[in-house]
This record gives sequence, C-alpha cells and structure tokens, in this order.
Amino acid sequence: MFPNNWLTDAQKRIAPHIRTTPLTQDSQRSLWLKWENRQITGSFKLRGALNKVLLLEDWERQAGLVTASAGNHGQGLAYAAKLSGAPVKVFASEHAVPRKVEAMRALGADVELVPGGYEQAEATAIRYAAENGKTFVSPYNDAGVIAGQGTIALEILAQNPATAEMTWYVPVSGGGLLSGVGLALKQANPKARLVGVQAKNSAFMHSLFTRDTQEGVPDLPSLADGLTGAVEAGAITIPLVRQVADEIVLVEEEAIARAVALAWENYGETVEGSGAVALAAALNGSNGPGALVILSGGNIQPDVHADILQKIGKLQ
Repeated sequence: MFPNNWLTDAQKRIAPHIRTTPLTQDSQRSLWLKWENRQITGSFKLRGALNKVLLLEDWERQAGLVTASAGNHGQGLAYAAKLSGAPVKVFASEHAVPRKVEAMRALGADVELVPGGYEQAEATAIRYAAENGKTFVSPYNDAGVIAGQGTIALEILAQNPATAEMTWYVPVSGGGLLSGVGLALKQANPKARLVGVQAKNSAFMHSLFTRDTQEGVPDLPSLADGLTGAVEAGAITIPLVRQVADEIVLVEEEAIARAVALAWENYGETVEGSGAVALAAALNGSNGPGALVILSGGNIQPDVHADILQKIGKLQ
C-alpha cells in the first residue's frame, strides 16, 4: 500500500522541526518507556500533522487548514500551520479539556466548540471544509499523518534496536499512531507483537477490530479524553490496524488513573490519560523479555492531575 521509503522520508521531512524524545528503561518492571509527552506540543500528534502539512501544495495550505480534535492534533496542526504561514480552524467538542483548547488558541488556531462529543466535531469539520473550499487534515485518516506518527517507531528502534523483539503497547483511538508504528515495527521484525490499548469507556476501534462494527458502542467520559469518539466510516486505519495489530486490549478508568499516578511518582513525568493507557496495559500484561510502552502525551488539566494523585495516594 505504501512505498518502502514512505516512513524514512517522513522522518527526514519533520526532523528539523521536532524533538527526539527520551527512551528510558524501568528494569524493575522490564519496561522501556517512550516519552512523547516531551514533544514540543506535549504530544506525538505534532509528527503526523507536521508531515501532512509539509506534503501539501502551497495553495492547499493557503486555502486554510481545518480539522477536528480533542486537543492534541489541533495543537500539532496549529504549530505546523504557524511554521508554514497557513490559517487553521479547529472544531472541538464542547467537552474538550480547557487546557487543550487554550493551547490550540495560543498557537493561533481559531477554535470552535461543537455540541456533543468528538464524533459531532469531526462531522462538522469535514462538512465545513467541503462547503468552504478548505483543506481538511484528519487526525488519523490520512497517509501523510500516519507516516508522521510512524516516525516514533523509527526513533525508538534507533535508540534501542533490541525493542524490536519486545511486546509494544500503543494507545489507539482512530488508529493513526497504531498503524504507523505497526508498519515500521513489522518491517523491522515481522514477528514483533503489537498491542493497541484503548479505554473501555470508548472502545470503538476495539469493536471494529473484534466485531467489524462500531454499532452499539457507548461513548462514555474517560480520563483518556483524546481516545474517545467513533472512527470515521471507511477510514484507511481500519484495515491497517487489522494488518499490523496482534491484539487490542481495553483498560478501566482506575487502571488509567493508577498509570498516570505511577508515571509521576516513579518517573517524575506528567502524562494525560490518553498517554497512560499503554502503561496501564503493560503493567497488567505478561511481557516476556520486556515491553515497549509509548506514552503519547502529557496535556492533562492540572487540577485533574492533582485530583488523580490525591485519590490514588489514598488508595495505596
């Protein structure tokens, strides 16, 4: 489906504009931890958004960029738009995390809040872009975005080639990160084990993976706010996820909260719920010789983070 140099070209394209994020080891738990919360916008989403924007023609950028986002992709796209001098409009749920909304606006995005959840914001954004001649940049349903996300895996494999033999835990919502990482990992080691992780409260990709449908899936509030909402019908990530993932597992809200707390207490790292799901799953998994965990973002509302630390502290 994609040329052999697809991922390496993306890596070269975005390298001057992003950070190489740390990869650390927790030998006690047999974990390697990739801290994408340390990325410039606090999330891996910058990689995919930037790669896509740099691939666009000048006229596509100048027409104006439009997206839907829970916040992290919107920040990434706003940052990329600023670099290229393009205007950007983001549609977000009225329930979006205030810190993320503020961050998108601080980067120059025109943010419009939409009644309902992410699914409603995405539908509104797609319709607005089509009706107004704008360039829609999906957070996941786009080959350029997927390639950008896959650069995380290339970076990890360069930092520690031995991780190719481990089980990889990767957050999943629309599947852009899981698809890109999976394609890179399976090129390095076709037998590598790749596990997608999603919040049980909003298990849309899990349902597509296991039942081939999203029908009847509840979309409940979750600490992993960036992973909620239905997947766009016909998204290219649906077959890609089936191709590269060995399993998609679900984690409960308490497990997500405990992972957020552990990241702070053991590693001194602030991660959001969406970034902590993979750690939550790895802590409960049977990881053989070791596991690689992608902590995909750190843009958590400060009071929510403080509340989690207080509650988990009382439970321990």
